[in-house]
Amino acid sequence: MKKKLGVVVLLAALMLTACGGNNGTTDSSGKKEAGNTEQVIQVASGGELSTLDSAHYTDVYSSDMIGQVVEGLYRMDKNDDPELAVAASEPKVSDDGLVYTFKLKETKWSNGDPVVAGDFVSAFKNVVDPSFGSSSSNQMDIFKNGRKIREGQASVDELGVKAVDDQTLEMTLEYPIPYLSQVLVGTPFMPKNEKFVKEKGDAYGTSADNFVGNGPFVISGWDGNTETWKLTKNKDYWDQENVKLDTINVQVVKEIGTGTNLFDAGDLDYTVLADTYALQYKDSPQANFVPKAMVGYLSPNHKREVTGNVNARKAILQAIDKETFAKDILGDGSTAINGFVPKDFAKDPKTGEDFRKENGDFLAYDVKAAQKSWEAAKKELGKDQIELELLSADSALAKKTIEYVQGQLQQNLPGLKITLKSVPLQNRLDLQTASNFDLVFGTWTPDYADPINFLEFYDSKSGLNTAGYNNPEYDKGLNDARITLANEPEKRWDKLKELEETLIEKDAAVLPLYQGAIGYLKADKLTDLQVFPFGRTVSYRLAYVK
Repeated sequence: MKKKLGVVVLLAALMLTACGGNNGTTDSSGKKEAGNTEQVIQVASGGELSTLDSAHYTDVYSSDMIGQVVEGLYRMDKNDDPELAVAASEPKVSDDGLVYTFKLKETKWSNGDPVVAGDFVSAFKNVVDPSFGSSSSNQMDIFKNGRKIREGQASVDELGVKAVDDQTLEMTLEYPIPYLSQVLVGTPFMPKNEKFVKEKGDAYGTSADNFVGNGPFVISGWDGNTETWKLTKNKDYWDQENVKLDTINVQVVKEIGTGTNLFDAGDLDYTVLADTYALQYKDSPQANFVPKAMVGYLSPNHKREVTGNVNARKAILQAIDKETFAKDILGDGSTAINGFVPKDFAKDPKTGEDFRKENGDFLAYDVKAAQKSWEAAKKELGKDQIELELLSADSALAKKTIEYVQGQLQQNLPGLKITLKSVPLQNRLDLQTASNFDLVFGTWTPDYADPINFLEFYDSKSGLNTAGYNNPEYDKGLNDARITLANEPEKRWDKLKELEETLIEKDAAVLPLYQGAIGYLKADKLTDLQVFPFGRTVSYRLAYVK
């Protein structure tokens, strides 16, 4: 999912010819010099690329690739803070904090067309348009009439964005957003070449030939199904002089063991680490572990009989030993979590206290409590034997996770049988969209550092809420946090804590398992790779081979 959602992702490695190996390239004197080194690396994606359409992506693999080839008003600098990208300067803001006017740089699409304000307007309208079917549609709620449009109460033309002229973009917000620059870095806020999109129609973003970007790299070799593709330096990128890599060869590598073997053989420059491999390489100088604001969770289908029962959901959540899973199965720096908002992510505006610490634990591992809820659920359902299917993508991490969950649930909840179903990521997403699942394992990585980016995932009108959770009071609370309390940070903070308690403790609407970390092996020669704590996972814009 999204912003927002998959397994912990990092891009790692590929067995191709140019410039493989971990030790860098040397000149005739034996001294490594970036200026004389072929700027080619081999990396891998932990899953397939499903789309290049910033309105249609639902997985982090696609979001990561879109981030290499498209750029919005802002991008992330070397310190992981927003900085100006296509925007020429910081916007002019109205006194009430609702109208933002941006001037754009003169930049180009990879087909030579100029990037104009209308490209942002049409892209945002694609996301919010109910007929377009974007799972990120709720992200446009920040704009005037955004929510009304996606709920069918207003027309798309009433969205609070307009092109004053080709170089001037005006945004009218629904409520003040002091962290707007963080939001606008997100994938749903990327522009799309309006002329090209109209020409390609439904085919837009389905292959490299049906796509144009404006980012630091250009993609080729992806036909919509291939598991290898190439990124090359975009000579028309406005900041191309600061992009050092010429070529990035990408291949899908789902198995962690395959990645580590290729890395050790000198054929990879970057590969993900998890579970036993993370433990094996933890003392390696080429191993890195970075905390990430990502949550792995189980989503129960509220529209089905068993998983629609709140006691059954609470039983499932409390029957899983998350501490053991994070420490002994993942082993990559991930930690157990008893809430949906991760730690070290957002701070109380008054005290500076961490949200997770302040809001405490909800429905932590407790076999006795789980069995009590389970017996209540079986009585309410009139069933003694229950069988549920647990769905996931077919990555190594996803399969490892659901196998552990299966063992825990069958051991701790009498009469429960769990069958597993692992499918390619796009198939999993399709099954979720069709509400064709009992339980599904996924991950959510936020686009910006505010708790609402997790909590609004379960807005009843959210395109990401494939679970069918529908609590009018919860929806009202979200709306209060977005609008009514927008200028009262302390009251808003309290409302966000209350919402998380409702989501987990009261309704067990989502079943959080762990907070992720990024564990990876990186070749010594690869320098200045950006790995982000939230939003997209990785950027190659500043990276180079030394």
